[in-house]
Amino acid sequence: MKWLVSLVGAGLVMITLRDLFHTLWHPTRHGGLSRLVMTALWRLARRFRARRRVVGLVGPLAMVTVVSMWAVTVILGWAIVYWPHMPEAFTFSPGSEAAQEPALLDSVYLSLVTVATLGLGDIAPAESWLRLVSPLEALVGFALLTATVSWVLEIYPALTRRRVLAIRLALLRDSDPTTQQIDCTAGALLLDSLATEVVRVRIDFTQYAEAYYFHDGEDHSSLAAMVGYADALARRGQAARRPEVRLAGDLLAGALSDLAAILDQRFLHTGGTSTEVFAAYADDHGRSRAALSKGAL
Repeated sequence: MKWLVSLVGAGLVMITLRDLFHTLWHPTRHGGLSRLVMTALWRLARRFRARRRVVGLVGPLAMVTVVSMWAVTVILGWAIVYWPHMPEAFTFSPGSEAAQEPALLDSVYLSLVTVATLGLGDIAPAESWLRLVSPLEALVGFALLTATVSWVLEIYPALTRRRVLAIRLALLRDSDPTTQQIDCTAGALLLDSLATEVVRVRIDFTQYAEAYYFHDGEDHSSLAAMVGYADALARRGQAARRPEVRLAGDLLAGALSDLAAILDQRFLHTGGTSTEVFAAYADDHGRSRAALSKGAL
């Protein structure tokens, strides 16, 4: 029975490590538990009337919640591993009152101290297999801390790339170049560079799915509000006379179609056209469809 309880704790730790791996390091990043937490927080925030202020906190709050969930689950999982063998499989420092505490409390305390790599030494494993397992928990705690820092350092550059694209589209929308103005070598280069940026954002949504749950702030920095204008620019490029401009327009249209497919597959689930997906994207991020309509003119 003791070993069965320990196996349950080990299974809980493995589930957490699997979720951490799929969230941070797997190429497609299909984290299960973390994705459910973020989606639930996003949907809950959208129900509030003070939507913009609340939704703006979802991304950072979701990351903190997910990291806290990982830490708590790892600590509890290892505590369950230790619990059936407490106190007979452990040694206590002279004068320590830890042995007089409930076994579960001692197990949680030992797990918390070990995962935090404090190494206080007032409770130490005595059996050989526990002396091997306990340092592994310290390694997992160190890996969790490193993964959290890496996650933060990775997500914000992805958000920056998305906002830069949105601001660039906003500037283009304000200047509103015509098909004739785009029908030149500079226009082809412009459309080609936009296609490259759209592809980067598409990859970011694949590798950093949590970036979707970050609110972009004002309309001019919101890709949800500006992406419709990129679709309009692609159509103008496709209607140009120069073959290089038409090719660049096709590239931009293809990149936008691919972006819409990723958004729909992973977040929106509309099953509609690219225009409908972008409209749903704008609506999901609290943006009116006026920006999209203006871009389509």
